[in-house]
Amino acid sequence: MNDDIRISLFNLCDEKYKTFQMKLCPDNKNIIGVRLPALRKIAKSIAKGKWKEYLKSAQNDYFEEIMLQGMVIGYIDVEIEERLKLITYFVPKIDNWSVCDSFCSGLKFVKKSRECVWEYLETYINSKEDFRLRFAIVMMIFYFIEDEYIDRVLQIVDGIKHEGYYVKMAVAWAVSICYVKFPEKTMEYLKNNSLDDFTYNKSLQKIIESFQVDKDTKTLIGRMKRNLTRS
Repeated sequence: MNDDIRISLFNLCDEKYKTFQMKLCPDNKNIIGVRLPALRKIAKSIAKGKWKEYLKSAQNDYFEEIMLQGMVIGYIDVEIEERLKLITYFVPKIDNWSVCDSFCSGLKFVKKSRECVWEYLETYINSKEDFRLRFAIVMMIFYFIEDEYIDRVLQIVDGIKHEGYYVKMAVAWAVSICYVKFPEKTMEYLKNNSLDDFTYNKSLQKIIESFQVDKDTKTLIGRMKRNLTRS
């Protein structure tokens, strides 16, 4: 089954897209070059069939093979306990931001099981592994920047002390989305936080880049940047 899937992936190779994807994920060399809509089509087909057999013996040599597994986990119709077990098995395979973020975006079941998933994500918050921690942060971005969770999200991202670039960028992204959805609360946070200078300034940058923030606010936010050359 998995050999057939690999052949299908190579048959869908798009050299221009491969070049584009390799620029986005420079640390990943084993990229076939399959566009996401084509991967989703394969994943949906697997999810309707022998998905257990597929996930049990799935190959991990190529970027798309790992991405595909994550998509299947998002598409299958299972109880939350089984899905969380599959997620736990899959998360250690994440080794780049693209697989991480695409995987998180496909876990739509969270919207109906937020509290259970929140407790599950807490097991990743203190991880020393870059992408396990990014997984938790991105899950919060997609599913927990809501009235009930905003205070907890801000508290958690403020407490993350990790030197990984992709962790810092995820925290900055989270803060920016918090601002877009809860501007007053997040502004108060920005005035009193313990983010390192890089992450703080990236948070402001992402707020300024948002199409949902008006020009005057962007000017105000820009004035809040820290001077990284200060002693």
